[in-house]
Amino acid sequence: MMRVYFFCMAIICLLCLTPGSAVPAAIPVHKDRSSLPITVKSNEMTADNKGKTAIFSGKVVAKQGDITIYSDKLVVSYADKNNDVDKVEAHGNVRIVQLNRTGFADQAVYDSRNGRIVLTGTPRVVQGSDSISGKVITYYVDDEKSDASSGGDPKARVEAVINPPARKNDAGSR
Repeated sequence: MMRVYFFCMAIICLLCLTPGSAVPAAIPVHKDRSSLPITVKSNEMTADNKGKTAIFSGKVVAKQGDITIYSDKLVVSYADKNNDVDKVEAHGNVRIVQLNRTGFADQAVYDSRNGRIVLTGTPRVVQGSDSISGKVITYYVDDEKSDASSGGDPKARVEAVINPPARKNDAGSR
């Protein structure tokens, strides 16, 4: 009976590494961060107004709302219309923090309008003592879900480490 419980909990955790509660929200709320300012700190910055890009390098820290991105290099691309941020690409030693979740990768592309981050290059997402890794991880920052895949590579595998919650009352009932 206990094995069935842990197996079911593992499947639930695998499907959605959710912050806080283990019960998913009835209706996912998408927070459009595109109107929030992005604060970027780095050692250097190069802006290309014609190319509609800004490149930050050296110990980059970018923050928008509750998401912080750390990387060696960050490329911010602007859309043709209204100069809104179209996408943010992070390269090298990427670490993305949102609440109690942290993503690690070699590269990441953040689409703030759709609330989606695509991690590549040995990506891993950690929440508490649980983690998931694969070839490509798509992380939906507002919908409390993530997708991990082998990226079409037949030799690559997705791996999840899911730790059952501590059961204080069952310690002596074996």
